[in-house]
Amino acid sequence: MNIDKIKELLLKRDGLSNTLGMEFISTPDPDTCQGRMKVDERNRQIFGFLSGGASLALAENLAGVGSLALNPNNICVGINVSGSHVKAVLDGDTVTATARILHKGKTLHQWHVDIRNEAGDLISSVEVTNFVMNKPK
Repeated sequence: MNIDKIKELLLKRDGLSNTLGMEFISTPDPDTCQGRMKVDERNRQIFGFLSGGASLALAENLAGVGSLALNPNNICVGINVSGSHVKAVLDGDTVTATARILHKGKTLHQWHVDIRNEAGDLISSVEVTNFVMNKPK
């Protein structure tokens, strides 16, 4: 999925992606998108591990970027995020999230997002539902 135009928009407007250190990556598959996030003081909890909330934020933002790339003339907002964290990630590691669209309806998009550490181990598995609506006039 080519997300270059959306990355430009996010760099200018999206505070959460910038605050947590997210980077979005274009992929050759139109139904898949990827993002990265280095684990550091912006997104770790007090014990030095990646915060589960930051993982969910990465998944939701990535699925939102994917829905926006598929519907650039609409507004896409997350309406449900559900995830399981299966392994901890320490400060200094980088996680990569891969989102694949499972359902592309007219008003609802369902995404599955796997987040992995640098060794390729599964860290979190997340489902995201986005609502697609017309931009207000």
